[in-house]
Amino acid sequence: MTEAAVCPVLHERDHPLHGPTGFAEAVSDGPVKMLWPNGVEAWVVSSYAGARQVLSDPRFVTRKGGHPEMRTDSGEPVLDADQPGNINAIDGEAHLRLRRPLSRGFMVKRMNALRPRIQQIVDEHLDVMEAKGAPADLVTSLCLPLPSLVIAELLGVPPEHQELFQVTATDIFGKNGSKDEYVAHATKLADVLAPIVAGKKDAGTNDDLIGLMVNDTDFSMDELIFLCIGLLAAGHETTSNFLGLFTLHLFEQPEQRAILQGDPARADVMVEELMRYTVGHLGGAGLTRRATADVEVDGVLIKAGDWVSVSLLANLDEELCPRAAELDLDRETVSHLGFGFGPHQCLGANLARAELQIGLRTLFTRFPNVRPAVPVTQMSYRTDMITYGAASIPVEW
Repeated sequence: MTEAAVCPVLHERDHPLHGPTGFAEAVSDGPVKMLWPNGVEAWVVSSYAGARQVLSDPRFVTRKGGHPEMRTDSGEPVLDADQPGNINAIDGEAHLRLRRPLSRGFMVKRMNALRPRIQQIVDEHLDVMEAKGAPADLVTSLCLPLPSLVIAELLGVPPEHQELFQVTATDIFGKNGSKDEYVAHATKLADVLAPIVAGKKDAGTNDDLIGLMVNDTDFSMDELIFLCIGLLAAGHETTSNFLGLFTLHLFEQPEQRAILQGDPARADVMVEELMRYTVGHLGGAGLTRRATADVEVDGVLIKAGDWVSVSLLANLDEELCPRAAELDLDRETVSHLGFGFGPHQCLGANLARAELQIGLRTLFTRFPNVRPAVPVTQMSYRTDMITYGAASIPVEW
């Protein structure tokens, strides 16, 4: 029987843009079983081939039985596996029933139609930042409001509620709260969303995502509300963090920044490389699955009932691309795992791509001399959140 190694402390990093200290070394010899801080044992798979296998094989399921990373300090599951609308907790046809209609709202054509509005939001917020003068906090000036406003408008949430959603989404993604606190935050959003959903149903329109879900699906009210909460929270928190982290990597690697500024029209390709590189170097815990049968992965037999954590260190696997540990914005797009893989691949990937491309290109074109006002290593980072990112990015220009 394999004895589980104790997982390195995931919030301890030698550099804020690098993975947890000792984690990459601990998993370098293939799948290893680790004991996580919440007492759960899980295999860690960090190869590119192994990650794709686990994320696409139907014998590995999502949160059935409780998700190791979504538990309180006492081990209590934060989310009930049978919560209506919890799209990340179900698989197979039940998952597709929720995902298929939502996918229509995130199609490339629809996201391309949003690009002028995304550009307008970026321009308006950079106008305000410039008017206030340096130093400015890039997180509050651009990284947080951009995806928050875009996802709220895409869903059809009135402007007067958007600040509440931004604040509450941050609370929902905190790691230190209890289940009761999580439910309280979600209930606060549900109280606002319920009349919005009812109004869309009365109007019978489907020109936004809530309207589409209300009028073009058989979703129950509980499913609708929970799906809206999930989309609002995930749609602003993850993209916000990546926009900040991408910017910090470019500050730290001026030769790569010069490539972006020299050819901003290729921002679409460069965002893919930044996503591959950034997610890979964050390392640590990843997407969690549970085996429903005995399955061999990378030469190791994972038994039915075992937990598996797919570390996106897989993005740095030389099998994926040469010099995978390096950021190379001249690199052509490779099939990275930054947006996941398989049936649960990120639903909003096309939206995130549009926001990241426009945000980065505009920032570095409009402010060609933008630079950190303090060293990147001295900035504050959000280690208390499920999604890691900078809490503040002071800049000058």
